[in-house]
Order: sequence, then structure tokens, then C-alpha cells
Amino acid sequence: MKPKIIVVIGARPQFIKHFPFEKASLGILELKTIHTGQHYDRNMSDIFFEQLKMSKPDYTLNIGSSSHGAQTGKMIIEIEEIVEKEKPNGMVVFGDTNSTLAGALVAAKLHLPLFHIESGLRSFNKEMPEEINRVLTDHISNLLFIPSQIAFKNLLREGINDGIHDVGDIMKDLVKLVVNNGILKTSNEITDDYYYITIHRPYNTDQKERLEGILEELNKLNKRAVMTLHPRTKNLCKKYDIDLKSFQNIEFIEPQSYFDNLNYLFNSQGLITDSGGMQKEAYWLKKKCVTIRKETEWVETLEFNANKLVFENLSQIQEELNIAPLKWDDTLYGNGNSADRIVNSINRYLKH
Repeated sequence: MKPKIIVVIGARPQFIKHFPFEKASLGILELKTIHTGQHYDRNMSDIFFEQLKMSKPDYTLNIGSSSHGAQTGKMIIEIEEIVEKEKPNGMVVFGDTNSTLAGALVAAKLHLPLFHIESGLRSFNKEMPEEINRVLTDHISNLLFIPSQIAFKNLLREGINDGIHDVGDIMKDLVKLVVNNGILKTSNEITDDYYYITIHRPYNTDQKERLEGILEELNKLNKRAVMTLHPRTKNLCKKYDIDLKSFQNIEFIEPQSYFDNLNYLFNSQGLITDSGGMQKEAYWLKKKCVTIRKETEWVETLEFNANKLVFENLSQIQEELNIAPLKWDDTLYGNGNSADRIVNSINRYLKH
């Protein structure tokens, strides 16, 4: 009999990570997927199931937006009910969202083996809710699947010694699949050079002056700027009465599906972002990245000038984009076979 695994997903990066995990699990694990509804915009969630041909979630909670405490609390209540009903052999959580922490806390309270994919990452910035989520989840996980040796050292520093597996990054599995299958194409719609931009984190958007300052600098870039409007960024622009039409060098577009997002990045002259996952995707596609943050969990991408942190002095963005990386490491974060290694490790753990 195949072990039954509850998988908790809820945000865009988790759909990306779940696809290769689901594919690798066929014939080995029985998956029951809970979609918390943390991301509920169609291009942030539903379209992943359509484009990637992923199985529809077994449970959709439609939690939506609210304060961190309220959102996490609602998730815990509903996930717990499902776990008690399904009686699984273990639970998988991805990354560092409120969905991750909610699932992890339910597993810990019900003494259910917990498997954390993308463990050991640290920004060392506890003002980020993601940092709290990932630290707490790591400390109650039975198996911790890490993408790098730096993640391993982070866990050892916190006294976590057991259950650590260096498997590489599961997001690389999907990027490798996309590249190998020729899904990325040069777009006929792109007529000039541009930089691709994604901005959504609270410290870049929650104050009008900060968000306007970023947009003003992007408007000064020496190439056209194409910026996807994350739902929260779009809503805050409306709240602050920021006239997006006044930024004539920026083309604002809706959140993109996974393949369209990668295609925009693939065809760009570089990425400007505050996302975590896109820093890696830019690296794997050999695109210079400027990250508008004080820190990054993906510190390996900073080597050889492939990725550069810019936060206080936003006028440095263009200067950094002009400096080409010295080289690329094709083996960074594994070889694109993380999902198989994770599934086999979980299966062995549960059958012991």
C-alpha cells in the first residue's frame, strides 16, 4: 500500500514546486492536496493547474487575504479537520508562507511526520514573516530537504542535526523541464529590449513614498520596463492614488502564468525583483538580476555578480544592470532531479 501524504499549498511558488513533486510521486505515494487559497487571483493559482496539467486539489479552502494571525488561524482549523478525516502517514509543506506554517503546526500537534521542502534558508531578517515561518517549520520537521550547503550550515547553527537531505532545488526541476522541452520561445510580440520587473514585498510597497520612489527609478531605466502588477501592489497603487500612466517608460501588465512569466524573463535584458524564486530562475536562465532587498536567502546567486542587492540607493539599479556577471554555475542548486530524491527519501522514511 502506498503511503498517504497530505500536501499543503497556497501560493504561486508552491504550485511551481508541487508540480515536479506530484509527477515524481506517481506510483510511489498517494497524495491528498490542500489548496489553502492564500493566492486566489486566477493567474496566481488556477492557471497553474490548467497549464501544468496538475491534478486539481482534493480540498480548496478559499481562505483569502486577512491579517497574518487570522489567516494562519483559519488555515490551522480547516487543515486539522482534513488531516483527522484523511488519517495520512505524513505531511509535505513547501517554502515559507503562512500556508507552510499552518500545515506544519497541524502536523506537529497531531504527531504527524512532517517533511519540509526548501529547508534551511535564512534571510536573518525577522521583520519578514517568511523568516519566522521557515525557522519554526524547520524546527518541527522530521525530514528537511535543503537546496545547498549554506542551508545545511544554517540548520546546524540552530542545533538541527537529524533528517537533513541535500537534494538541490525542486524549482530547478521544472525550469529544466521547460528548457529541455523547448517551451521557452523568443516572442514575436517583443520589438525592443526591456527589463522585466516584479515588486510585491511589504517593505517595498506598504509606504507610498517607497513605492513611488521605486517606480520613479524604474521609469528612468535606459530600456523599456515591463512590470507585472502583483495583486497587492496593484491594490496599494489604487489606495495611494498613484497614477501609473505617469510612468511612461513602464509597461504594466497583469500577473503572468508560469510559462508566460518565464518567457518574459527569458526574453528580457535582465530582472529587477524582490521575489525569492525569481532570483533563482533568472540565474538558471542566465539573466542578470537586481534584487530590491537588503538580504537574500539565495546568497549563492550573489557570486560572480549574477545577482546584486540594492535597497537604500535605488539609483544604483541601472549601474548594476550594466555590469555583466563574470560566469554562471550550471550546477547551482542541483541538477534538476530533486523531486525524485525527495519522494524516495519520504518513502524510505515511512517504510522503516
